[in-house]
Amino acid sequence: MISIGIRYFYPMPVSNHSEPGVELMKLHILKDDLNESIQHVSKAISSRSTIPILSGIKIDVQPGGVKLTASDTEISIQSFIPVEKDGVSIAEVIEPGSVVLPAKFFSEIIRKLPSPNVTIEMTDNFLTWIRSGSAEIQIVGLDPDEYPLLPEIEENQVFSVSGDLLQAMIRQTTFAVSTSETSPVLTGVLWTLKQDRLKLIACDRQRMASREAEVVANAELDLHNVVISGKSLNELFKLIPNQNMMVDIVVAQNQVLFKMDNIMFYTRMLDGTYPDTSKLIPQTFQTELTIDTKKLTDAIDRAYLLSREEKTNIVKMTLKDERTVEVSSSSSEIGKVTEQIEAHRMSGELISISFNSKYMLDALKVIDSDFIEICFRGPMQPIIIKPEDHSNMLHLIMPYRTTN
Repeated sequence: MISIGIRYFYPMPVSNHSEPGVELMKLHILKDDLNESIQHVSKAISSRSTIPILSGIKIDVQPGGVKLTASDTEISIQSFIPVEKDGVSIAEVIEPGSVVLPAKFFSEIIRKLPSPNVTIEMTDNFLTWIRSGSAEIQIVGLDPDEYPLLPEIEENQVFSVSGDLLQAMIRQTTFAVSTSETSPVLTGVLWTLKQDRLKLIACDRQRMASREAEVVANAELDLHNVVISGKSLNELFKLIPNQNMMVDIVVAQNQVLFKMDNIMFYTRMLDGTYPDTSKLIPQTFQTELTIDTKKLTDAIDRAYLLSREEKTNIVKMTLKDERTVEVSSSSSEIGKVTEQIEAHRMSGELISISFNSKYMLDALKVIDSDFIEICFRGPMQPIIIKPEDHSNMLHLIMPYRTTN
């Protein structure tokens, strides 16, 4: 049971409080730095946790700074606030100690405190006082010894990726993970590493997205069947610093640790063997098309409006001749959209093919090239989409069979 009392006082100095109890933890800290750290770790808090103590944030006050930890058993996030950074004093540790405070209330109250300076003090029975300006808040915390320990990871398999590249690779693949729990391993992204070449693959049986890049790694490091939940990667995406700093990635037996400046992000690997997606990709094609990425994206986006009303998302692409691509969709209640776009280049047989426009838009919106290549093997064979100017990315979409 958590007891919370809020009292506002003025102009009494915070140091003159007369509440009984022995100081078991005490620090002064800047509100903005504490709030930022709380926002980082709060991404690991789950409202559905069946373990009561995991609804809280563990606070460890140490001589060198303050460590905050949150976990939902699938992911764990730890953020460290040093006492000093770049010559600026951030925190002053008076008495080291630990406590677990309710995440939701702790987060909101710190954000709303009236002063840039905060004092946090714990006395007997984990009774915790938070003081800032004219506000004084009292919270009954929980025993930190009952908080689950973070996994111990041997740092034998480590490689590094720049933050902006890692964000791009996550953004360009996670949208294609499966949302169905019938195949849990497909709700994750497959990571493979061989000879400094990292590859991410996501597939939900109807589409696939892959992205690869060179990373900083030991040439002998060989990783396969490392599958990380798409949801976990989307949370990681939000934590990666905007600066172009390196992220160290540590792979252990069933855990992956991402180390970023003062943040540690732990995530469990998904169980199961990821299917061999290379068998899905055709090696020869009967038609190849090069087209302006933005023009095609905009045309399919307009056609999607009508296909969405029909709740099918089906859009048809027809190659009319060597220079003309027609994009169309129809709704029995509203009408029809037809638009023609000029192809940049086209070779092979003319073809008409239908596909899920939402899937196509998801792929087109993450391709970072002005022109794309679309390859067709036949009206009921996988569609391959890739950038024209590099081979680091590939998207696959299964077509739909339509009556007309």
